[in-house]
Amino acid sequence: MLSKSLSTSDHPLSRPRSLWSVFHIDPILLALLLLLIGGGLVVLFSGADRNIEVVKAQGIRMGVALVVMLVFAQLDPAVFRRWAPWLYLAGVAGLAAVLLVGVGAKGAQRWLAIPGLPRFQPSELMKLVMPMMTAWYLSRHFLPPTLSRIAVALVIVLAPMAMIILQPDLGTSLLVGAAGIFVVFFAGMSWRLIAAFAALVSVSAPLMWFFVMRDYQKQRVLTLLDPQSDPLGAGWNIIQSKTAIGSGGLEGKGWLQGTQSHLEFLPESHTDFIVAVLAEEFGFIGMLVLMAVYLLIILRCLYIAATAQDSFSRLLAGALTMTFFIYIFVNVGMVSGLLPVVGVPLPLISYGGTSSVTLMAAFGVLMSIHTHRRMISA
Repeated sequence: MLSKSLSTSDHPLSRPRSLWSVFHIDPILLALLLLLIGGGLVVLFSGADRNIEVVKAQGIRMGVALVVMLVFAQLDPAVFRRWAPWLYLAGVAGLAAVLLVGVGAKGAQRWLAIPGLPRFQPSELMKLVMPMMTAWYLSRHFLPPTLSRIAVALVIVLAPMAMIILQPDLGTSLLVGAAGIFVVFFAGMSWRLIAAFAALVSVSAPLMWFFVMRDYQKQRVLTLLDPQSDPLGAGWNIIQSKTAIGSGGLEGKGWLQGTQSHLEFLPESHTDFIVAVLAEEFGFIGMLVLMAVYLLIILRCLYIAATAQDSFSRLLAGALTMTFFIYIFVNVGMVSGLLPVVGVPLPLISYGGTSSVTLMAAFGVLMSIHTHRRMISA
């Protein structure tokens, strides 16, 4: 009986592996991402005023992003844990180099230009490295973390965040900071400390207004509170965006039939404000479908986080998932006039390559955490 129970043919590791597990791909998450990307290209065609070249360029970027996701999925989570501190140091060095010798555009200095290579934005790297580093630090000790370790973790988060604010890039700094803070939260931060931290942020808000925020950032907040104060200037974007969303009604005007974007009332219709295009053309029903796809992706990622095998993987997966949520929350909030405009794209829908590659790399990390767990525990 014992020899039969230990038969090679009955051993779990001898079972044939599926093609998905060979390539470390989670088919459910991949299907949802492809659905989102495909729908995004359809909306982008309209938001870019039927410019097929923009759609082709975005398609190429998404193809590259999918390859990056596949590459990251092949790496064992132990690789991310081992390299986290070195990647963090490289990212901080890159942010320091941006402040010293960075390339500027439109009043911001956010890029590094190396001869022979395309310019790149080190702050994008920090969206992925920040939760890795914070998870690496906290998972090396017993959880929940002590107050001193929480303090160290917050220094790890706030130092790069401050450097990004100086570029200035408020939107990216919020995403990077959120990625690290979520790790601290998932590590077991008590509600008393969370309340104290929230109170500290509230008290420091006036100091940020007078000593940290720049004039254009203050203008965005004032415009949020009263967009009609400058309807043809600072308030134009929000007014037109809310008009587009409201005019879509329940079912929308139909694909390619939106007037706000095609008559050029709606600014940045293929980038930051693309959700207004979707709402105008597909209506409330279209927005519900989009939010349902996003919700399914988030739920799948939270499941991956909950079933991860070790503290590092759980903290990292949870933080990456919630960072994806923050992308959605901030973009939809600013387009609908509930949050200030901070230049955060709608994930995998807005035109752009850098943020899409970063997001897909994060999904590759999530797939790695899930599929390697399944290999070991099968």
